[in-house]
Amino acid sequence: MRLNHRSLLVFLHDLAAAALAWTTAYGLRFNFELPAAYRADLLATLGWVVPLQGLVFWRFGLYRGIWRFASVPDLLRILRALGVAALLAPLVMVLFRIEATVPRTVLVLDPLLLLVLMGGSRLAYRAWKDHGLKLVRSTVTPVLIAGAGNAADLLLRELGRPGSRWRAVGLLDDNRSLAGRQVRGVRVLGSLDALVPQARRHGVQDVILALPSASHAVRRRVLEACAVAGLRVQTVPALDDLMQGRVSVGALRPIEVDDLLGRDPVVLDEAGLAGWLAGRTVLVTGAGGSIGAELVHQIARFQPGQLVLLELSEYAAYQLRERCEAHWPQLPTRWVVGDVRDGAGMERLLCETRPAVVFHAAAYKHVPLMEENPLQALDNNVLGTWTVATAAQAAGVEKFVLVSTDKAVNPSSVMGASKRLAELVCQGLQRPDGTRFIAVRFGNVLGSSGSVVPRFRAQIDAGGPLTVTHPEVTRYFMTIPEAAQLVLQAGLMGEGGDIFLLDMGEPVKIVDLARLMLRLVGRNEAEIPIVYTGLRPGEKLFEDLHSPRAAVSGTPHPKLRRVSEPTLDAEQVARLLLDLKAHVQAGDGDAARDWVLAVANGSAQTAVEPTQPARRRVSPAS
Repeated sequence: MRLNHRSLLVFLHDLAAAALAWTTAYGLRFNFELPAAYRADLLATLGWVVPLQGLVFWRFGLYRGIWRFASVPDLLRILRALGVAALLAPLVMVLFRIEATVPRTVLVLDPLLLLVLMGGSRLAYRAWKDHGLKLVRSTVTPVLIAGAGNAADLLLRELGRPGSRWRAVGLLDDNRSLAGRQVRGVRVLGSLDALVPQARRHGVQDVILALPSASHAVRRRVLEACAVAGLRVQTVPALDDLMQGRVSVGALRPIEVDDLLGRDPVVLDEAGLAGWLAGRTVLVTGAGGSIGAELVHQIARFQPGQLVLLELSEYAAYQLRERCEAHWPQLPTRWVVGDVRDGAGMERLLCETRPAVVFHAAAYKHVPLMEENPLQALDNNVLGTWTVATAAQAAGVEKFVLVSTDKAVNPSSVMGASKRLAELVCQGLQRPDGTRFIAVRFGNVLGSSGSVVPRFRAQIDAGGPLTVTHPEVTRYFMTIPEAAQLVLQAGLMGEGGDIFLLDMGEPVKIVDLARLMLRLVGRNEAEIPIVYTGLRPGEKLFEDLHSPRAAVSGTPHPKLRRVSEPTLDAEQVARLLLDLKAHVQAGDGDAARDWVLAVANGSAQTAVEPTQPARRRVSPAS
């Protein structure tokens, strides 16, 4: 190891410490009244003890570290070096028959004194540097931490590192047994209800939520109190991100609407999902969309044998590929840019890859756009589903999971009606043996492409106004990870012909969501107004979870319900598809819209004898 000038100074420091420790040990042994004979022995032994100890220090690599970052591993290295040096000193005296008297007390005291001198000087230097940084660091900000559990402990360790811009002045936690106690030297000041008074008392303007496993009701409570008091709020990452090691607890971020409207973490049958997906081929259609991409993320955790990812948008497929190669470089994947309406292409793909499970997430989902393009909605959402589903049957797929929507219930839009027909098609294809078809319904997902949350965020960034269709309009919301996880769970539990409904919680008024997002960025309606624009074509004031004709029953999973509604048999599905293709090929969007809404809202018999457009019938395979 080459010595630079800093390492040389440290080496010389340790040699001086060795000489001082050896001399002090003699002085302590004789109460600093050394007899002349022992004074001579002290001087004689210094000449070989100090070089010997210096050699040991060198061999143990004590000069590779940096004093500025001295820590416990450095002290352990010093301790090991001193132990070896303490054993070598009497051994050298015996082997080389050195004529000097060294009291046993000196041999014991010397390494102890050296440990204090060498270790203490290093730690003192680090403490001085850290303290000096704190004195000159003008950006350090006092902060209160909500939470006093494991996350708070890890966070305090991060905040205590050199260069941190935060200084914790207190903790708050609803666990009364923690009141008055300390975590890493920071006192628990009281419950979360005391947050605002404590902030005023300590002159704090910032709060960090260290409650990754707390309920969203607790998070909302803290945020509302901080919003009223004008306090800025940040949070540690989500529990799922921390557990999977994607981020550290110190990666603070602003509070997002997902943190407040989402629900408690989903408990999955991890063993069951691993047994179902591990080592097997899984196909995801619409893999580049919000739900499709999250399904890919969740499935990858269970190490499938191969992931086949189908996406119509080249750019969306490219973006997903970049993420997958960064996170799971060893995961076998096949990337397919294709259209679910391409019958020959779908048959070829499924026959080549032979997936065990298909998650069909490809669909047009934007309600107003599909009102203007009803023929494309029917072609993609219904005929595309039928194309992939029949190809899956032919390829011997074990399970086919259709990602549906709560808008399929009593639909008022072409999009919702098309998804209801897609459910009917899948149920009509169900046979006692062969592929098992499962549909999963859920509401809006926070942050998905085309959803209200990104639109509100963009409007806030632009200075407003926030546009809401109606003051009473409500929607059900869940996070993208929660939706994808429950789709996996429903696919595992489905036995064939099932329609599952996810527990959507309580509906949320869109205007309340708009106000919440304003509070998250410290704004109000006086600064950014909310404007009502009226319901758009196909939209409803509120969404239904199931129709009056449906029977809803529970399942072993608390967040999944099974819905039983009138279904179609194979012959009825065939006739439905003939009529649908005839409408699509006729090119009359208004007539197709009226027809699909009537069929989707009628009984099963309505679909058997629908009104036909004036043109020839065509086969579903044409």
